[in-house]
Amino acid sequence: MNEELTEKPKKSHARMYTSAVYVVVWIALCALKWTVPGNYGAFGFDALFCAISVIGSIEFLNAMGGVSVPQRAVTIAFAAVIVPLYVAVQMTMKAGLLAIACAFFVYVMFLMATSVFDHSRSTVKGTITCVFCMLYCGVLSSFMSAINHLASNSMVAILMLFMCTVLTDTGAFTFGSLLKRFFPAKLAPQLSPNKTVVGAIGGLIGGVVGAILAYYTMYICGGINGQVFFFHMNGVQLTFTSDVVHPLVGFVILGFIAGIFSQIGDLFESAIKRECGIKDMGKCLPGHGGVLDRFDSMLYSSVIVLLSFGIIIS
Repeated sequence: MNEELTEKPKKSHARMYTSAVYVVVWIALCALKWTVPGNYGAFGFDALFCAISVIGSIEFLNAMGGVSVPQRAVTIAFAAVIVPLYVAVQMTMKAGLLAIACAFFVYVMFLMATSVFDHSRSTVKGTITCVFCMLYCGVLSSFMSAINHLASNSMVAILMLFMCTVLTDTGAFTFGSLLKRFFPAKLAPQLSPNKTVVGAIGGLIGGVVGAILAYYTMYICGGINGQVFFFHMNGVQLTFTSDVVHPLVGFVILGFIAGIFSQIGDLFESAIKRECGIKDMGKCLPGHGGVLDRFDSMLYSSVIVLLSFGIIIS
């Protein structure tokens, strides 16, 4: 009993320290992207997204099991290649998304070949697991790099991605902790018994707050449509072409939708862990678990952020 009581404060402290390091690294990467000219400052975030792709794939394959060595090698190779490939093709030929699609199908064919020529170990079930891993960890990580290399608004899109995701988690935890005794209705009791409906509402509020913070960070430090309001950094501005919707309204809508996607991503990760009978996907982030435990929400919300910055914002 005493060991359990001492274990909780240790885990709480580890989580706090890891979160502090996470914030410091994020601020450093934002400063690098914002201040280094020629889009070369974006490489810092690309390195982070590549690490998420590779480490996340390893965690996913370890959790699922039933994957042969050749299948594992092909999947991890794809995870290591896909983000640098996207960046290289996008910066030289503006065809990064096409490169993602082509690389995905090439590596899927390699996986199918392992099922044919190494069928005693490389099962069809293992192939399906690897294909999903490539989509979930590799392709979604490359989508985050696509946000990082948008032709316009990439800085504010990165701010949106991180702020909405983090504040969605924070809002859900805060509202759930404070109000669950008054509003105990469970959100998904079979997947995550601690998550409540009121916590989910708090997550949506957090997503909106994150979007507003991203908007005003750009408002203060960059400007909008050529207008500089306070001080100007490296020519980075928000470009918003809609005459119907105010940019802040567009951000609020996006923050709300991103909050939904973030929580779906978190619940889906819970479904994977419950299916595999594990508590955490990994142990590389003290107090948080693995890379997928920390970035599962961001992988999902990257889809809506990438789409929205081509439809709502610009």
